[in-house]
Amino acid sequence: MALKAGIVGLPNVGKSTLFNAVSINAKAQASNYRFCTIEPNVGLVDVPDERLSKLAELVIPDRIVPTQMEIVDIAGLVKGASKGEGLGNKFLGNIREVDAIIHVIRCFEDENVLREEGAINPVSDKEIIDTELQLKDLESVEKKMQRVEKMARVGSDTKAKAEFEILTRCKNHLETGKSIYSLGLSKEENVAVADLFLLTDKPVLYVANVDEASMHTGNKYSEMLTAAVAQEGAQVIVMCNNIEAQIAELESADDKQMFMEEYKMTEPALNRLIRSAYKLLNLDTYFTAGVQEVRAWTILKGWKAPQAASVIHTDFEKGFIKAEVIAYDDYVNLGSEAACRDNGKLRIEGKEYLVKDGDIMHFRFNV
Repeated sequence: MALKAGIVGLPNVGKSTLFNAVSINAKAQASNYRFCTIEPNVGLVDVPDERLSKLAELVIPDRIVPTQMEIVDIAGLVKGASKGEGLGNKFLGNIREVDAIIHVIRCFEDENVLREEGAINPVSDKEIIDTELQLKDLESVEKKMQRVEKMARVGSDTKAKAEFEILTRCKNHLETGKSIYSLGLSKEENVAVADLFLLTDKPVLYVANVDEASMHTGNKYSEMLTAAVAQEGAQVIVMCNNIEAQIAELESADDKQMFMEEYKMTEPALNRLIRSAYKLLNLDTYFTAGVQEVRAWTILKGWKAPQAASVIHTDFEKGFIKAEVIAYDDYVNLGSEAACRDNGKLRIEGKEYLVKDGDIMHFRFNV
């Protein structure tokens, strides 16, 4: 799967620090000045999944392969970005290429970390980014409206009229300071704006980057942010990016465990963030389990069995015959594929089967 989540926010809020903590194959420069990041950094992230570990305990494979997602570290946006301020057009273009947004917001005080927006205020920081994205979308929508309006005036062009009506709704919604994602366009309606790759038509996950003292409880700033996004139905992950980066730098599992115990952590907050971002992208996981490997595979929610098979190899979809499927809970409860088969918990499913999150699958195909 090529779906990406992009890390955005104002300069010096901890975006690159977060990227370095999650990425397993790339690192970004993290410095205390604006526009330290110019070109977007792209990294792969292992998706933590306790189910994968549990299956591995039962199967004892030669290797364990987690599923992954892509994270993009995008340079800091500033007020006026929609008009080109701070290389804004370039950075906004980077956002167009991602499928979901991880919005990092500063929720800590530190006079040593540069800030040009005045006193710490997570709500106004959020609004700066929201406004710039909305203004850029408004510009895109209005340009297309000018083109479509001419065709809509022709009485027989019903498609253009329908498009113009949807574009008008988008324009009015953006002018009220709301994002396109909250407009709730249907799949059919979204066709009218799909070619615009609207910046605000993406789900958002917020990261409240707090200080070490607030990493478990949050603080007044993270509470302000949570209250501000409540009506969006968006999730806020409270975490200390510096602590997470320190955990990620430790090489041995024992050292990481000792570090987390010292800070009274059961797992890195990054795990919660990655899992939340994965779900934000509307992704599910299925597994293959054998002595050679136990592996997690990423699919879009709602995919049928042949589509799910294609992520292993395109030939699996082309020559799909059927799938052997075991529910995760059945596999864990009975302890093996053989036991599931003996107890009637291994099902044979055809081309119309909707794959469920956690399914253990084996595909039969012929090319």
